[in-house]
Amino acid sequence: MATIGEKAPVFALMDKNGKLVSLSDFAGQAVVVYFYPKDNTAGCTLQANTFKEYYSLIKKTGAEVIGISKDSTASHEKFAAKNDLPFILLSDPDQKIAAAYGVLKEKKLYGRNYLGVERQTFIVDEKGYIEQVMTKVKPAENAVDVLAYLEERRNINE
Repeated sequence: MATIGEKAPVFALMDKNGKLVSLSDFAGQAVVVYFYPKDNTAGCTLQANTFKEYYSLIKKTGAEVIGISKDSTASHEKFAAKNDLPFILLSDPDQKIAAAYGVLKEKKLYGRNYLGVERQTFIVDEKGYIEQVMTKVKPAENAVDVLAYLEERRNINE
């Protein structure tokens, strides 16, 4: 699992438009990387729309927002268009990046065990290190918590 103080696992994944996006593209900038299970589900839609609501305030802190799930680029394109999402969504179809960040967990549904994404958020600092890890994320509160952390961080650094 990616932990505070460690170099963030690097990634290069396709966005909703089929453009390759790398963590290194944001060198010198803080990045909010949030992992979510699936486009167009109730919790994930709530989480994405809350990030949309707070996106301009998060950007004012100097950070970028990136959502990652195993959904296809086409799914991300539809999800982003339907919800008018202004931030980056990346496709991790083989879940290698989710595994690198340690968010793949064994889950149980209808008596069946499977490997699924646990909703978690990572704040990567300007030098590419994990600065904060948010576990047990609540979809309606995640963006608010991220913004509060980023604003406090900015106030400390000023």
